Amino acid sequence: MQLYALCDQDLLDKKGLLLEEFISIAKEKNAEIIQYRNKNADIAFIKQQLIKIRKIYDGFLIVNDAYELIEFCDGVHMGQEDLRKVDKDIFVAAKIIREVIKKDKILGISTHNEKEILEANEMDLNYIGLGAYRSTDTKSDVTTVLGEKLDHLASLSKHCVGAIGGVKESDEFSHVTYHVIGSGLLL
Repeated sequence: MQLYALCDQDLLDKKGLLLEEFISIAKEKNAEIIQYRNKNADIAFIKQQLIKIRKIYDGFLIVNDAYELIEFCDGVHMGQEDLRKVDKDIFVAAKIIREVIKKDKILGISTHNEKEILEANEMDLNYIGLGAYRSTDTKSDVTTVLGEKLDHLASLSKHCVGAIGGVKESDEFSHVTYHVIGSGLLL
């Protein structure tokens, strides 16, 4: 199992945990990737947090949505809705983001069903996040729980797959590269 740790600032704040504490736990668990997500802060605060993470973590650092901060990390992850904020055509949006972040950076997007996986197969990506595997308290907008179907759907992707949404370290998959474990389950 390869661990992709999702660091959600809102959840850290809610639990009264420092960013440094989360990074320390992720490092102890040998996380290869950390994604920093903050849906409510301004770009300056997100930049500060990325700089702070980079000083104490030498694995891959991904930022959620804020692709304009690509110089401070190794890649960007975009949700379906966030792609559409870039351009209503997600294929155009993915091309725009790839042009901004360049080829040497990581680009991943969220997927939730077969249609989105097949669309992602046509994009210049490094990975997809696929889920939700289980229901989770950290995202209130989850409408589809894939459960055991997730592994089969992962086999349809030409990209590496990160299983998202309620994933535990002990979960076993055949077609998943990364267990994406959020702040709520990693701590």
